[in-house]
Amino acid sequence: MKNIERRRLLQWIGTLGAAGVSGYLSDVLAAGDAPPGLHKLDGTGTINGKPAQAGAPIALGDKIATGPNSQAVVVLKGDAFLLRSNTQVEIAGSSGVLSSLTIATGRVLSVFSKKPVGIKAASATIGIRGTGAYVEVEPSEVYFCLCYGEAAVNGPNMKEEVVQTKHHEKPLLFTTSGGTMKSAPGGFRNHKDDELIMLEALVGREPPFLKGGQYPSMKY
Repeated sequence: MKNIERRRLLQWIGTLGAAGVSGYLSDVLAAGDAPPGLHKLDGTGTINGKPAQAGAPIALGDKIATGPNSQAVVVLKGDAFLLRSNTQVEIAGSSGVLSSLTIATGRVLSVFSKKPVGIKAASATIGIRGTGAYVEVEPSEVYFCLCYGEAAVNGPNMKEEVVQTKHHEKPLLFTTSGGTMKSAPGGFRNHKDDELIMLEALVGREPPFLKGGQYPSMKY
């Protein structure tokens, strides 16, 4: 990320307060782009079933989980993830490039470089390219917010649904009944723009909604 972009973002997050993600984002931008691995862990987490600590390496094929009241930040080549508590994911790909993310349970905020990636969340399969996305997987439903970019969603006996957004315009809720998955408006919930800014900064980018110094208000 260019120095002028870092300075502009640091000025902006100063309006968010010093605590929590905003304070962490300041540290991220001051330090520069992050190396791959488990960048941050608050609470407890495991990699392939073994207790993990911040700084641990992460490779394609690994399974990552967080414990109760915990949160983790994972950085890969061009991609970054924020895992909430009680979340289990598996990352896969080849030649060092992520191509799929399986979310067994929990809540994940992700940013991806411009390449095809498939997200598997219960019965839903979400194909994306260079987007920011938030997913919650519950026993009875899957919540999906395409924060920006384009995605194609498929499920059992469901016609493919293509979603395009610039700033969280179309959160969706997916439920499966009688062997058929259906979608409905989901409402905006449980993730923030400063978290997306933090994840993008970790891989040397900024979200498209910050282009030109514009910080649009969300209207739902």
